[in-house]
Amino acid sequence: MTRTDHRRQLVRLLQLAYSGEKAAAFAYSGHWRSVKDQAQKDRIRKIEEEEWEHRATVGRILETMGEKPARWREILMGLVGRSASFGCFVSGWFLPMYFAGKLEHANVNEYDTAAMHAGHLGLDEFLPELRAMTRTEQEHEIFFSEMVAGHRFLPVLRAIAGWDPEPVLLAAGKTGPGL
Repeated sequence: MTRTDHRRQLVRLLQLAYSGEKAAAFAYSGHWRSVKDQAQKDRIRKIEEEEWEHRATVGRILETMGEKPARWREILMGLVGRSASFGCFVSGWFLPMYFAGKLEHANVNEYDTAAMHAGHLGLDEFLPELRAMTRTEQEHEIFFSEMVAGHRFLPVLRAIAGWDPEPVLLAAGKTGPGL
């Protein structure tokens, strides 16, 4: 892969992440308001805050690179996030928890890959932040994995949507219902 390819991929990932963090933060805003358990509510609210922090960090990295967010994606992800926020109130407890875990799993891979491209480009000043965001997204994924592990609907959704929280928990050294 050439330097141009690494840069193009890094910018693309950062643009996806920037808009994706907006969608996630909007979704979590509705998610924490929709749950009844106070500990879950507090943790999801904290996750929302961390998504806004990630968005600010990614925006700064893009700006430093002389790049901008993709406008069309900003609009689309704003709509997606607000729709998901509303959906949390009508879909019940399990679906938002499951899809939040699936989303966080994708975010882990996204930031990890972005760090790899930054490393190939010698953009070492971005590596600590990209790696820190990877770790934070892993923490989010573990939280949502713990929430849905062993749930009676998990086998059905795992078959349909493809994300399985159990390997995440095993890798983190966690055990829970159904493990």
